[in-house]
Amino acid sequence: MGGASRPRFWLDVRFVLGILLVVGSVTGVVLVVGSAERTVAVYAAAEPLAAGDLVTADQLTTIEVRLGGADGRYLSDGDLPDGGVMVTRSVAAGELVPIAAVGAPTSIRDASIVIRTSSELPRGVDAGTVIDLWSAAEQENSGRYAPPAVLVGSATVVRIVEASGLILDADSHAVEVLVPKTAVARVLQAIANSDAISVVPVSQPLVAG
Repeated sequence: MGGASRPRFWLDVRFVLGILLVVGSVTGVVLVVGSAERTVAVYAAAEPLAAGDLVTADQLTTIEVRLGGADGRYLSDGDLPDGGVMVTRSVAAGELVPIAAVGAPTSIRDASIVIRTSSELPRGVDAGTVIDLWSAAEQENSGRYAPPAVLVGSATVVRIVEASGLILDADSHAVEVLVPKTAVARVLQAIANSDAISVVPVSQPLVAG
């Protein structure tokens, strides 16, 4: 007598795909529900906040809320520096504080301006470098310039502006600098008058011997 033949099982590809789709759908629902139920700690205004206010944790309260994928749009404990933040638009008492409604504390006293220089940038000038801005006014379109003078002292470089499009040509050099708001008017006037502006580092980089 021959042995009993074993039953053969055939896997239908459509059946397997159907199982995978069901598993994927269930997993997706679980992830969506879990994300929707997850709470995050964000800041809300404990009192009305006005544009220009310097706000620290004392003026804020922490609450747990469900934001889904919008949690990155609101100020959380990890976003608040020790020195606080400056409010850039009003926030009502009890309202969650949007990231877009606050800025760095330096915004109270400093402003960022892009300066086109009349010469190449000195070696070592980069983001964070402290510089003096010097300017010289052209004398009656003669191509000659008056003796240079310090336009702004101890400004800070934010970034080097790369030449691209209509902003700069290949032979131009520009930096974005942080200057006191009290100096903004004279800097903008120097730019409008096409004065020759130069960047001079306050300290020189170390040179390897």
